[in-house]
Amino acid sequence: MGEMGTISRVLLVEDELLISDMIAEVLAEHGFEVCAVASAKEALQHLTCGEPYDVLFTDINLPGGIDGAALARLARQLRPDLPVVYASGAISRIEQLNAVPGATFVPKPYDPEKLCALLGSFAARH
Repeated sequence: MGEMGTISRVLLVEDELLISDMIAEVLAEHGFEVCAVASAKEALQHLTCGEPYDVLFTDINLPGGIDGAALARLARQLRPDLPVVYASGAISRIEQLNAVPGATFVPKPYDPEKLCALLGSFAARH
Protein backbone atom coordinates (compact mmCIF):
# COMPACT_ATOMS: atom_id res chain seq x y z
CA MET A 1 0.00 0.00 0.00
CA GLY A 2 1.22 3.51 -0.78
CA GLU A 3 1.12 6.45 1.58
CA MET A 4 -2.18 7.20 3.31
CA GLY A 5 -3.45 3.73 2.46
CA THR A 6 -4.14 4.52 -1.17
CA ILE A 7 -3.24 2.05 -3.87
CA SER A 8 -1.33 3.64 -6.71
CA ARG A 9 -2.60 2.75 -10.15
CA VAL A 10 -0.01 2.42 -12.89
CA LEU A 11 -0.80 2.22 -16.58
CA LEU A 12 2.12 0.17 -17.93
CA VAL A 13 2.73 0.27 -21.69
CA GLU A 14 5.33 -2.27 -22.78
CA ASP A 15 5.20 -4.46 -25.90
CA GLU A 16 7.82 -6.97 -24.73
CA LEU A 17 5.76 -9.44 -22.75
CA LEU A 18 8.62 -10.73 -20.59
CA ILE A 19 9.53 -7.22 -19.47
CA SER A 20 5.89 -6.29 -19.00
CA ASP A 21 5.21 -9.36 -16.85
CA MET A 22 8.33 -8.81 -14.76
CA ILE A 23 7.59 -5.14 -14.08
CA ALA A 24 3.89 -5.79 -13.40
CA GLU A 25 4.84 -8.49 -10.91
CA VAL A 26 7.36 -6.32 -9.07
CA LEU A 27 4.93 -3.39 -8.94
CA ALA A 28 2.14 -5.64 -7.66
CA GLU A 29 4.48 -6.95 -4.92
CA HIS A 30 5.03 -3.33 -3.89
CA GLY A 31 1.32 -2.69 -3.59
CA PHE A 32 0.67 -1.03 -6.93
CA GLU A 33 -2.37 -1.82 -9.02
CA VAL A 34 -1.09 -2.38 -12.56
CA CYS A 35 -2.89 -2.30 -15.87
CA ALA A 36 -0.45 -3.64 -18.46
CA VAL A 37 -1.06 -3.05 -22.16
CA ALA A 38 1.11 -3.70 -25.21
CA SER A 39 0.34 -0.68 -27.38
CA ALA A 40 -0.36 3.03 -27.24
CA LYS A 41 -3.77 2.40 -28.78
CA GLU A 42 -4.76 0.15 -25.87
CA ALA A 43 -3.39 2.63 -23.36
CA LEU A 44 -5.42 5.44 -24.88
CA GLN A 45 -8.58 3.33 -24.71
CA HIS A 46 -8.06 2.95 -20.96
CA LEU A 47 -7.44 6.67 -20.51
CA THR A 48 -10.34 7.70 -22.73
CA CYS A 49 -12.89 5.64 -20.84
CA GLY A 50 -12.00 7.51 -17.66
CA GLU A 51 -10.20 4.86 -15.63
CA PRO A 52 -8.20 6.53 -12.88
CA TYR A 53 -4.43 6.22 -13.09
CA ASP A 54 -1.76 7.81 -10.91
CA VAL A 55 1.06 7.47 -13.42
CA LEU A 56 1.71 6.45 -17.03
CA PHE A 57 4.81 4.29 -17.42
CA THR A 58 5.58 3.74 -21.09
CA ASP A 59 8.31 2.28 -23.23
CA ILE A 60 9.40 4.62 -26.03
CA ASN A 61 9.51 2.00 -28.77
CA LEU A 62 5.98 0.76 -29.26
CA PRO A 63 4.26 -1.00 -32.17
CA GLY A 64 1.31 0.37 -34.10
CA GLY A 65 2.52 3.75 -35.26
CA ILE A 66 2.25 5.65 -31.96
CA ASP A 67 5.46 5.58 -29.91
CA GLY A 68 5.76 6.29 -26.21
CA ALA A 69 6.55 9.97 -26.72
CA ALA A 70 3.48 10.48 -28.90
CA LEU A 71 1.38 8.46 -26.45
CA ALA A 72 2.46 10.74 -23.60
CA ARG A 73 1.41 13.83 -25.55
CA LEU A 74 -2.00 12.31 -26.32
CA ALA A 75 -2.38 11.14 -22.72
CA ARG A 76 -1.67 14.66 -21.45
CA GLN A 77 -4.43 16.02 -23.68
CA LEU A 78 -6.81 13.66 -21.92
CA ARG A 79 -5.26 14.05 -18.46
CA PRO A 80 -3.20 17.25 -18.17
CA ASP A 81 -1.94 16.37 -14.68
CA LEU A 82 -0.96 12.75 -15.37
CA PRO A 83 2.65 11.98 -14.34
CA VAL A 84 4.58 10.33 -17.16
CA VAL A 85 7.62 8.06 -16.88
CA TYR A 86 9.36 6.96 -20.08
CA ALA A 87 11.64 3.96 -20.48
CA SER A 88 13.97 3.14 -23.34
CA GLY A 89 16.99 1.02 -24.11
CA ALA A 90 17.75 2.95 -27.29
CA ILE A 91 17.66 6.47 -25.87
CA SER A 92 20.02 7.44 -23.08
CA ARG A 93 18.71 10.87 -22.02
CA ILE A 94 15.38 12.62 -21.84
CA GLU A 95 16.83 15.47 -23.97
CA GLN A 96 16.77 13.12 -26.96
CA LEU A 97 13.00 12.84 -26.60
CA ASN A 98 10.28 15.23 -27.49
CA ALA A 99 9.10 14.75 -23.91
CA VAL A 100 6.02 16.19 -22.26
CA PRO A 101 6.75 18.72 -19.49
CA GLY A 102 7.52 17.30 -16.08
CA ALA A 103 8.12 13.77 -17.33
CA THR A 104 10.81 11.46 -16.00
CA PHE A 105 13.06 9.17 -18.03
CA VAL A 106 14.38 5.75 -16.99
CA PRO A 107 17.05 4.08 -19.15
CA LYS A 108 16.69 0.34 -19.72
CA PRO A 109 17.55 -2.01 -18.21
CA TYR A 110 16.12 -0.47 -15.07
CA ASP A 111 16.33 -1.56 -11.47
CA PRO A 112 12.80 -2.68 -10.51
CA GLU A 113 13.24 -1.56 -6.89
CA LYS A 114 14.27 1.96 -7.92
CA LEU A 115 11.43 2.02 -10.41
CA CYS A 116 8.91 1.19 -7.68
CA ALA A 117 10.27 3.98 -5.50
CA LEU A 118 10.07 6.42 -8.41
CA LEU A 119 6.50 5.49 -9.35
CA GLY A 120 5.47 5.58 -5.70
CA SER A 121 6.81 9.10 -5.35
CA PHE A 122 4.49 10.31 -8.15
CA ALA A 123 1.46 8.57 -6.78
CA ALA A 124 2.11 10.00 -3.31
CA ARG A 125 1.91 13.52 -4.75
CA HIS A 126 -1.51 12.92 -6.22
